[in-house]
Amino acid sequence: MPPKEPTLTRPLRRSFVKGLLGSTSFWMVSGHSHWADALAQEAQKPYQPTFFTPDEYRFLEAATERLFPQDQHGSGARALGVAEFIDRQMESPYGHGDNWYMSAPFVQGPANLGYQLPFVPRDLYRKGIAGLEAYTHQQHGKVFADLPLSAQEQILTALEGGSVPLGDIPGRVFFEQLRTNTMEGAFSDPLYGGNKGLGGWLMLGFPGARADFMDWVNQDGEAYPFGPISISGETA
Repeated sequence: MPPKEPTLTRPLRRSFVKGLLGSTSFWMVSGHSHWADALAQEAQKPYQPTFFTPDEYRFLEAATERLFPQDQHGSGARALGVAEFIDRQMESPYGHGDNWYMSAPFVQGPANLGYQLPFVPRDLYRKGIAGLEAYTHQQHGKVFADLPLSAQEQILTALEGGSVPLGDIPGRVFFEQLRTNTMEGAFSDPLYGGNKGLGGWLMLGFPGARADFMDWVNQDGEAYPFGPISISGETA
């Protein structure tokens, strides 16, 4: 039998490994580096949505690109995989509203009372997309993704202003849900499906999930010398 490990060492080792969880170092520890390779290979495959239908996903890609378009500063929502991020979130506890208080009564009130609808994010998207596509087809005879970019922007502007009827869901509520998740997908860790190639972080100059920045503290404006890194170990 191998010698028994000292009792002092075992808690220290557990604490060390626990400290690595959620950091880049964890993925680099011997025995875990294959996770980084698997994540990188998965990212190369064409994504197949699991919650949204193909038509809903087309809308999502088109709408998020208008909210976060590609320009001289960097990639847009489509290249950053924002629609993929949102689709993945719909299958998470967040998408199911597991941590939301969803008991009746649901009464409309002033904005300072917060969210007052009986719909979790999955419901907001399913109902919101259906309502907006019905409005788009009524106004233009086409689905949103097939419209010229200028027409898409006009519809989203009207949605934000509250002048697009979506049935049970106020247009402003659906717009804010879409806008918020678009920004999250553009700037979240790539581990969650968005921020492809760490493009969002490159735009911000954000260093990512590095475990230690002590060598660059109090540098009086000195530029950080390294590019961003994901929790998975992916680098830009």
